Amino acid sequence: MSSLVMAHTRHQVLEQIRVPIGLLASSLFPAISMLAFAVPFVGDDPLASTISTGSMTLVGAMSATLMGLSITVAQDREQPWDPYLRTLPAGPLPRFAGRILTTTAVMLVSMVPVLLIAALFTEAAVTPLRLLLGVGAVLVSSLPFMLIGLVLGFLLPSKAAIGVSQVLFFPFAIVGGLMLPLEVMPELVRTISSFVPSRGAGELVWWASAGVEPDVLPLVTMAVWTVAAGAVAAWAYRRDEGRRYS
Repeated sequence: MSSLVMAHTRHQVLEQIRVPIGLLASSLFPAISMLAFAVPFVGDDPLASTISTGSMTLVGAMSATLMGLSITVAQDREQPWDPYLRTLPAGPLPRFAGRILTTTAVMLVSMVPVLLIAALFTEAAVTPLRLLLGVGAVLVSSLPFMLIGLVLGFLLPSKAAIGVSQVLFFPFAIVGGLMLPLEVMPELVRTISSFVPSRGAGELVWWASAGVEPDVLPLVTMAVWTVAAGAVAAWAYRRDEGRRYS
């Protein structure tokens, strides 16, 4: 089984390298946002710049999962190769595991430009332990967006998945407090913020990387989103399999 997982992972990584637009989008957008919003305004504040760095790494992870995964899964479903793979006796696990590993690799690569900008142009400072905790928190908090990406990929054609994932991505990033501090937003937005998964993800990453005490409600909300998205993703996969392969 492990050899099949690695074979699928290698194939999907090569696909990503040959058409690197998804990787570039996941890496460049948070890096440009870091340069535009964090460096000029909070670059001299160690705590604020550290929090902004965590936020931008999470933005890159959301791009790789919510947008990248939904589009690639939807595109895979439209290829003749997909029905053939589903007839093989290995089952869906190796392919899914390969897709998750590939997406994780994209997330890790997307963090590098943001971390370099933070190190070179801001006063952000973390210990090696905090850095590792922050990276781990980004990977853990990306789970609900990964599952939402799978839901969109299984339910929508690729063109629709592109549009819907973008429509979800930007409100999640803004309302979750990843692009702008929540303190400058209207009271209504701050209230809604506690009920979107990106806020809980941000709280986890800010705690891990900067030691900021997290609010409990956003973390509970993120867990609820994760469970709900996982259930819907499983249903969407079975629905897709039943409609096209039964």
